[in-house]
Amino acid sequence: MRISIDQLYAHYLEAGSVTTDTRKITPGCIFFALRGENFDGNAFSNEAIAKGARFSVVDNASFDSGDHTILVDDTLKAMQKLARFHRDQLNIPVIGITGTNGKTTTKELINAVLSRKFETIATEGNLNNHIGVPLTLLSICKTTNIAIIEMGANHKGEIATLCEIASPEFGIITNIGKAHLEGFGSYEGVISTKKELFEFISESGGQLFVNSDNDLLTQLSENISTITYGARSGAWCHGWPEESNPFAKLRWDSPEGLLAITTSLVGAYNFENVMAAICIGQYFGVPPMEIRAAIATYHPSNNRSQIIETGNNQLIMDAYNANPTSMKAAILNFRNLNSPSKMVILGDMFELGNETKKEHTEIVRLLDESNFETVMLVGPRFGSVSVPQHFLSFSSTKEATGWLGKHPYKGHTILIKGSRGIHLEDIKEAL
Repeated sequence: MRISIDQLYAHYLEAGSVTTDTRKITPGCIFFALRGENFDGNAFSNEAIAKGARFSVVDNASFDSGDHTILVDDTLKAMQKLARFHRDQLNIPVIGITGTNGKTTTKELINAVLSRKFETIATEGNLNNHIGVPLTLLSICKTTNIAIIEMGANHKGEIATLCEIASPEFGIITNIGKAHLEGFGSYEGVISTKKELFEFISESGGQLFVNSDNDLLTQLSENISTITYGARSGAWCHGWPEESNPFAKLRWDSPEGLLAITTSLVGAYNFENVMAAICIGQYFGVPPMEIRAAIATYHPSNNRSQIIETGNNQLIMDAYNANPTSMKAAILNFRNLNSPSKMVILGDMFELGNETKKEHTEIVRLLDESNFETVMLVGPRFGSVSVPQHFLSFSSTKEATGWLGKHPYKGHTILIKGSRGIHLEDIKEAL
């Protein structure tokens, strides 16, 4: 059967939840049968209903099987339209967050801080695309006070599209660096896409949170209402980094006086992520001591800036993803750590297009200048550039793991970083 968006929304309100995965069916939910290059959710429509879904939304008339099936022209667009319709009924702050590096960590920190005072909803994991954003919006219920929506992109125009769905009133860009160059075409393409969030906020009369230490973000946010944070004098939310060996420490000039904060995040580069969360918490009236406690007790997961003690070595596991900007920051931070025996294991950086060889060569040059005791490079992209003879090179994580099994290391501090597709997290078993 075909129905209007109002009717679909009424069904959604009764159902209370939606899903695109038959493994996550809950009684009475609505199942959206999405299609992809290698799958067709329409084929699982009847299974979803059999498992307890109240309705299955399909876009293939062959699977329109009666009263429990809703036929639309495009299931993804229908879900996005439903999410935007739901957003329009909400009277709560929605914070949109994007950036090249640190957006997921910053989102988690913001959520940790705001949840000390409010009922919050935040993007799960990194479900930050054209599917994840509407699913997050549709998880907002009547008890939610604030929503934090992470927005990712690897092509031009994607942030603008996600803004049209989520309609954020507040926005923050963590930073803008070299990533997904294959999709964006150039660094300028990255800037153009990321600033779509600022442009949306400007046009809608919303509020930006801006890192005053970042000249590019300061420039892009000119003539837009901003709340600033950072180490520069004059920032509305002012703080400054202290030592990072290995955990980031900072001091915050809070409304109740100077507060020292020790985090469980590795790397001085996390200072800006922490300050963003502090700033947003301060803006929304979370008590300073609650903000401090939320930051101090936050522990990263999912191979993001994690310290792992294996019994043989100390691992700095940052293998969730990598791009030239984050890779350089990680190397420079690691170079400054006080540790007698340092080892670096880096995996390929993906989606760099024509810049692949140049960017991998730059990383090799930085590694050579840094004089680490041991350097191991993993993947065909690093394998295609010239490297010093004393560097160890492997075509895959499996090959590197096998070599380490025969040549064990002990007593080392080891930085592990690479793009998700190289699966460097698997190497920790050999360390």
